[in-house]
Amino acid sequence: MFECNIDARGQAARLITGIAAVFFGLVIAVFTLLGVLPSTLGWLAVGGSVFGGAFAIFEARAAWCVVRAMGFKTRL
Repeated sequence: MFECNIDARGQAARLITGIAAVFFGLVIAVFTLLGVLPSTLGWLAVGGSVFGGAFAIFEARAAWCVVRAMGFKTRL
């Protein structure tokens, strides 16, 4: 279904970025639960970070990059 369009370096970079984004989303969730961040803004940031990180992890596992699939060149 998805044609492989990134190499091992690109996969590793996307995997690391994805894990970091999911972790950052969890940190934002804790701050939101503690009341440090406003509820609406905090949960929106959590959702965006976790979704983006999960998508980056998916790209790493599938060896596929949506940006490259649209025809743009990336360094990795």
